Formats: sequence, C-alpha cells, structure tokens
Amino acid sequence: MVRNIVVLGGSSHPQLNQTICNHLGVAPANVLLDKFSVGETRVEIQESVRGKDVYIIQSGGGKVNDNLMELLITISACKTASARQVTAVLPLFPYSRQSDIPYNKTGAPLSKASNCFNKPDFPYLLDSLPQTPHPDHAQTAGLTNGMDGLHKGLSKIQIDESSSASSSPQNARFASYVNGPHNRTDTSESGKSTAYFDRQKNGSTSSLGNGTAKDENNGTKPNTSKSNIFQPQPGYKQWVAQAGTLVADLLTCAGADHIITMDLHDAQYQGFFDIPVDNLYGRPLLKKYIQYQIPDFQQAVIVSPDAGGAKRATAIADGLGMPFALIHKERRPTKISDRQNATMMLVGEVANRTAILIDDLADTSNTITRAAKLLKKEGATKVYALLTHGILSGDAIDRINASALDKVVVTNSVPQDEHKSRCPKLEVLEVGTIFAEAIRRVHYGESISVLFQYD
Repeated sequence: MVRNIVVLGGSSHPQLNQTICNHLGVAPANVLLDKFSVGETRVEIQESVRGKDVYIIQSGGGKVNDNLMELLITISACKTASARQVTAVLPLFPYSRQSDIPYNKTGAPLSKASNCFNKPDFPYLLDSLPQTPHPDHAQTAGLTNGMDGLHKGLSKIQIDESSSASSSPQNARFASYVNGPHNRTDTSESGKSTAYFDRQKNGSTSSLGNGTAKDENNGTKPNTSKSNIFQPQPGYKQWVAQAGTLVADLLTCAGADHIITMDLHDAQYQGFFDIPVDNLYGRPLLKKYIQYQIPDFQQAVIVSPDAGGAKRATAIADGLGMPFALIHKERRPTKISDRQNATMMLVGEVANRTAILIDDLADTSNTITRAAKLLKKEGATKVYALLTHGILSGDAIDRINASALDKVVVTNSVPQDEHKSRCPKLEVLEVGTIFAEAIRRVHYGESISVLFQYD
C-alpha cells in the first residue's frame, strides 16, 4: 500500500483508473466530474489533498477537448487545495501529432508540398513584407522620383486596369512598401491626384503628363514593365497553429509539476515542457506478445508501415534478432485534383513469412490496412499489426474487418471495450500495471529507468 498519495481518475478511462488503483493498493479519490447544462466542465474534489502527492489519470482518446479541459481544471483545483505535487498521467497524450509546423521541401510552412500541378506562379518567401529596417542599414531615401513619379506609376497601373478586367485595384496601396515611407502631400499634390482619379472615373485613358501612356485606339500598348514593382510580394501561404506547444504551456500554467505518458508520437514533444516528462515505452508488451503469442516468431519479419516509424520497429527487430522490412510511401500528384496519392513500395522480403507491422498509433487505420494489403500481395502468409495506441476513430473498425489483417494488437491506453465488441480481430494488452509501477517509483523517489529498458 502506497501512503500519502491521492489518485484522481478522470472520466476518459474509468477502467484504467481502477486497474492502477488496485495495483497501488489505494482507493480512487472522491471527486465530482460533471457538466453544467450549458456544457461547461464542473470539477469538485471532495476530500483533502493538502500536502499530498496527487496523480491525475486522464487519457487523450474519445472527446479529446472535453477531456483536456477537465484535466486542466482538475490540476488547477488540486494546486488551489494546497497539494504538494501534481502529476498528470496521460497514457495517450492529447494533440501529440501536432508537435510542429508541417514544412515543405522549400522551407515554407505549407500543409502539402508543392509540385508541378499546384505550384504557384510566384515563389513564396519566408519573410513577410513590409520588412523592418535592419539596425545596421541606412534608412531608404524614400520615393526615388518624388510624388510625381508615384503618380505616374499609379497612372500606368490605372490604365492597365481599364484595359484588363483581371487587374487588382489595390496595387496603389503597396507602393509605399516598395519605395519606402513618404510624407503626406500638400493641397496642390492632393489636387493633382483628385483630378487624375476624376478623369479616370469619366473614362479618360489619354496621355497623362509623361507622354508614354497612350489610348488603346492609337495602337500603342501601355508600358507595364515597371508596374510589377507595385505588386505586393507574397509571404506565407498559410499560418499553421502550433497546438503541441500550446498544450504543453496549458498543462504547465494549470499547475502540473510532472508528466507521465507513453510512446509520444514525436519525441521532441518533451522539449516543449519546463517540467519533467517521463515517456514510457509500450515496446516491452509488444515484444513479449511476439515472443509468446506468435508461433515461430524467429522466422517472421518486422515491418514498419512508414519511414517515420522505422527506428521504433528496428529497435524491436534488433532486440529479438528478427529481419526487418520497410514500406516506403512515394507521393505522386495527379492532374485531376490537388491531392497527392501515396504509392506504397515494400523494401525487404516477406514472401512465405509472417509479417508483423509495428506502429505507435492507429487512428483511421488507413495506413496499416493499405500496408497489410501490400504485404499479402508480396506473399506474406499472415499479417499482424501491433500498436501502442488504438484510437480507431471513424470507420476504422469497419476498415480493419474488411482488410487483409489477421490480427490487430493494441494496448488499453484508450478504452477498447466498444472496439473489441465490434472487431473480432482485435486483442487488447494491459498497460495499467506499467503506469502503476511508474507512479509508485516516482512517489518514492526511485529510478524508473528499468521501465525504459525494453531491450
């Protein structure tokens, strides 16, 4: 029995909460988790937590946003109630797949890489305009030809606009960005500008002062070579929110002193925190399942469904002395739409062998079902999928039932009762004991390195 400890279970995974409490020999804390009629989260801790170590268990599956808000409010309530230390236990970390901004090969933060079919007519720049002057650089001299030059340039643009309906009427707004700042004009210059725009409104497109721009009826095309300097240069195509950094800041600001989670989708996530983060591994469970549940596992092949999980899969393959294969996704754009279809290629040999797919999570299960189809096509006798987090949202269960997968093994980091009742191929491994042992070791100040030793 662990003393001076309080275990609060969130509403995301009651079964896992009870398993952890049973292993620790403590009763779950008495807490009221409810919602007001308007939908706001209500949390009431109905026992004293003063001077105690509080461990709040909340997974990131199901209603992710509601569970996250409930966790934040519970952490804040415990800190307000003078808890000595608050540890957030997150079997599945919420927003773990949004740890950074997606970049394309040119460095711009785009949602998808550009190709010959969706590439824009102008290059995207990493700098947004207007730029801030560098401290060591002299300030620009302003307008090169004064206000007269500006009005001449504007005249040319307006003439171009009258000749082509596709021109933008906002070119004049960006003239100051190119030529530098300028002072307000006096009444005489304003009168010139007003008279010019009045002439444009009346439909006059005759020569204006410099004798270079002529009417279209004279057969001379307007000079547009210098009009591009008035075009605004584009900056970012789109802005992508860094939800990963935001969630880390929210947990820290709410009052969390420690984070315990399992198999982060991106290991760099730990760097977003200013507090200790213990990232446990689900690989010992997966390795034990391979050793004791898969016949002749030495003759099987460990397969990574994508290049991102190659390191995770090779760690298991090297530990068990098994061969390794990789599925490579080659993205080929189509002219029909802007979407990019991924063509999967197998690197390795799986013919007449059992293939074991290793991945950290499966959401829609599109990747593992396509990989299983490819493996069966390449001659694999059986295909297993071993996953740490089986989110299985949307039509993932139906996709698995109709796929070439023979068995899907997941942990109960998120509730799996409903999934298991709908999918006969699904098998669930227990992770409550791992989290309970991590909580016990953290509470007594013992090292938890033994939980990281999965080889």
